[in-house]
Amino acid sequence: MFVLVRMASSNKSAPKTTTKAASISDVARESGVSIFTVSAVVNNKSHVGKNLRQRVENAIRKLNYRPNLIARSLIKQKTQTIGMIVPDIANPFFPMVVRGAEDAAQKQGYNLLLCNSDDSLDKEESAVELLLAKRVDGILLTKAAGDFRPALLQMIKEVNIPFVLVMRTYPKLTKDAVISDDYQGAYEAVCHLARAGRRRIGLISGPLKISNAKERWRGFRDALEVNNLPCEPDLVVEGDYRIESGVRAGHSLLSHRPDGIYVANHLMTIGLLKAVDEMGLRCPEDFGLVSFDDYPWLGVFRPRLTTVELPKHQLGSEATELLIQRISGDHGKPVLKKLLPELRIRESCGFAQFVASGQHADLPESAAVRSMQNK
Repeated sequence: MFVLVRMASSNKSAPKTTTKAASISDVARESGVSIFTVSAVVNNKSHVGKNLRQRVENAIRKLNYRPNLIARSLIKQKTQTIGMIVPDIANPFFPMVVRGAEDAAQKQGYNLLLCNSDDSLDKEESAVELLLAKRVDGILLTKAAGDFRPALLQMIKEVNIPFVLVMRTYPKLTKDAVISDDYQGAYEAVCHLARAGRRRIGLISGPLKISNAKERWRGFRDALEVNNLPCEPDLVVEGDYRIESGVRAGHSLLSHRPDGIYVANHLMTIGLLKAVDEMGLRCPEDFGLVSFDDYPWLGVFRPRLTTVELPKHQLGSEATELLIQRISGDHGKPVLKKLLPELRIRESCGFAQFVASGQHADLPESAAVRSMQNK
């Protein structure tokens, strides 16, 4: 029960007054209906007639009635709450994913509790334990590298709530996942660098223990192969999806003078560009560049960056919709949904200058180029 206490500031001896929060019985009495009818209106049941519903809603507004969510959750054995764990909320990729999840959750009457794991397995496990203690109805998880402790997996099994993975897969927990097609995004990025005449293409990858980093590496490798380009070990550097690793990888990679670079996320691209500035190089004059993920502010970068855009809001919303289906009792086959990325061509690959130079006429036509022309 909520008690509002008002104190008269001008008279210390004035008695305290309390205002009791309206109960469901008060609403029933005010509107002249049963408690069960009020409950049906509050829970949006369809069998209540329009006029009766209007009377109850008027009484709710008049009395400022608020349902007792704790009591309702005990009765239903549901808290109408979803947990979500992301690896790095400071990464500009994740706020829009979270927004998509929150929008979808609220549309269906759920609240969202957000945890940040810092891509640390220990912090991630603590976050899972916290959300289980809070009795959330389900959890959205972008998995850090590494396996959960057997004791935690046993706890998850006993609690028996659904998990849906976002952006990364982890079949030891669940096969339900909503991810982007990272292989296809990387493949198209590197093929575009090849079309721009880049012949020694390097990669700054994410941590290769993580599923989406592996897929982006595979797309890179296969695009090189289909364009008859070498995959040089010195031109592949593993990062960790953060700016500092992009700086380190940039210095290492650029010392071998690639003429094209594909970077597996936006933050590492910022780090790479810092290394480019420190080394006195220029893009696209010295090398072409494609980055994963797109943001409105990239229009002020010079050169404007060619990117592979990922459907951030859609990732969050579709993962939440799938999770709520599972919470509602859908025990169908596991769902792995891959959302398509979009290649956004701008200036950083130097494609326009390359075509204008006429050099492309001297290059063998690759299967990738023929495929693009046939689309």
